[in-house]
Amino acid sequence: MATNRTESVERAMSILSSFSTQKPVMTLAEIAEETGLHKSTILRLTNSMSIYGFIQRDEDGRFSVGPSVWRLGLIFRRDFTRREHVAPSLKILAEATGETASFYVRAGNERVCLYRENSPNLLRFHVEEGMRLRLSTGASGLVLRHFSGEDVGDLSQFNKNGTVSSMGQTNPNISSISTPVFGSNGELAGALTVSGLATRFDDEARANAIPLLESLAKTLTTG
Repeated sequence: MATNRTESVERAMSILSSFSTQKPVMTLAEIAEETGLHKSTILRLTNSMSIYGFIQRDEDGRFSVGPSVWRLGLIFRRDFTRREHVAPSLKILAEATGETASFYVRAGNERVCLYRENSPNLLRFHVEEGMRLRLSTGASGLVLRHFSGEDVGDLSQFNKNGTVSSMGQTNPNISSISTPVFGSNGELAGALTVSGLATRFDDEARANAIPLLESLAKTLTTG
C-alpha cells in the first residue's frame, strides 16, 4: 500500500531542512535555490510556519529557524540521551584516540550529529553538532541502519558487539569506527563514533580504539 503523503507538509519540511550551521540565515532566493521551490510557495509556507514559531524573518527580509525548532530540539535530546550523560564519554574517546568523537542519531534517511568532542589535533575530521549527513555512508550510518532493522548486506563487517569500521565512505580521507548505544527500553538510541584522518586513524589505531569505544557505549546503555 502506498504511503500517504502531504505535499505541502513535505515542502514546509524541505524549507526547514535547508538551514544548517553553514547557512543559519538565508534570503528568499537562497531558500529557493536550496529547495527548488518557487518563491511564492516559500512565502506562503513560511508565513504559516512563522505563526507557530518555526520560521522567523528579520527586517532585512532574511529567514532563519524560529524558537519552536529549538524547543523541539530540547525535547528530542531529552528523549534520547542527555548531553551530561554523553559528553564525558566523548571527551575520554577524543583524548585517548586523538580523534573526533561523536554521537549520532537517526533522523529519517539522515544521521544527525547530536553531540561531539572534536580532535585536539589541528588536522582533524571536524563535525558540528546538528550537522546532517547521509545515512548511507560512514560507520555510524551502518550502525544506525542495521540496528534500526534495515538490510545492510554483509553482516560480517560487524563484530560480535555490533561495532563496525569504515574507511573513505563519507570522505576519502576519513576513517571511523562506530558502535550502537541502546536505551533502557532496549531500543537503539544512537551510535557512538570515532572518526579521524585515514593516514593517522589506520587499521591498527582503529582496532586499538574499539575496546574503549565499546566499553563506553555499554556504560551509556546501562547508565
